[in-house]
Amino acid sequence: MNAYLGNQMQLYSVKEARLSGGKQDGMRILIVKNATGLEFTVSLDRCADISELNVKGDNYAYISPCGYVAPTYYDKVGSNFLKSFTAGFLTTCGLNNVGSSVNVDGVDYGLHGDIANTPCEKHCYFVQNDEIHIKATIRDAALFNNQLLLEREIICPINENIIYLKDSVKNIGFKDTPVMILYHCNMGYPLLSEDAVLNIPSNKLVCRDEYNQTDIDNWNRIEKPQKDYQEKCFFHWFNEENPTISLYNENIKKGVEITYSTKELPCFTQWKMMGRGEYVLGLEPGTSNPKGRKEILKEGAYDNLGAGESKA
Repeated sequence: MNAYLGNQMQLYSVKEARLSGGKQDGMRILIVKNATGLEFTVSLDRCADISELNVKGDNYAYISPCGYVAPTYYDKVGSNFLKSFTAGFLTTCGLNNVGSSVNVDGVDYGLHGDIANTPCEKHCYFVQNDEIHIKATIRDAALFNNQLLLEREIICPINENIIYLKDSVKNIGFKDTPVMILYHCNMGYPLLSEDAVLNIPSNKLVCRDEYNQTDIDNWNRIEKPQKDYQEKCFFHWFNEENPTISLYNENIKKGVEITYSTKELPCFTQWKMMGRGEYVLGLEPGTSNPKGRKEILKEGAYDNLGAGESKA
């Protein structure tokens, strides 16, 4: 108990709301605020991903030109995924494809899979041990196809600016199923600017293609927004099991650190897009790099879950 407070909302809260108007109409969101200046939005109709995120008023996430788009408008054909790609601080990619849209064995798989455009079928939130907990269940299942259940928990300490993300994927079907996932974390202005310092402590760096090779010496340099900039992708590998990737900007005297286990997520993709209005840095741990389902299956860069098996 705190004698200074009439209600805990003075310090921290979780507010459930629905968006209205345009393509965002009806979307369920949770607006989460802790007591030390961290505020973020969980999009319940988009895999419980984290869209907006700011610390003491400074934005960290890149929000794409389309903004919030309800999953009703999702179109997996070609690159139409981008018409509903909010980006935000976190977009989950998978579970059946990571990377370009592709046809495998007569089945079409959309760019980055379907999971980011799948609504939670149930959710809850509560406070326990001075932490805000959000739990959500997302079902990725279809007749004659994947039958998977993603159980997600987001934990935010009330008195620390930290977000913990815990995911578990379960095969609820009766066939062995390849599972691939990539956490598409997207940094935006004002955290991201030409004064930001990027640190990725990798021991191996590979370019996605020959075009990217031309910029390999500048992989960690953040430039000003440029006209006609073409996106670049770099793949990183680490010696350490729990690397910390960071981006710090002295202008706002704030930064972000991303730490994860390479045992669970052995691949890391850096997406660099320095275009005007399309100014974003993607920091993306995953089970694979975004090469598309066909290449990922060929390389064996995925988790194979048998009937009833889970992977956290």
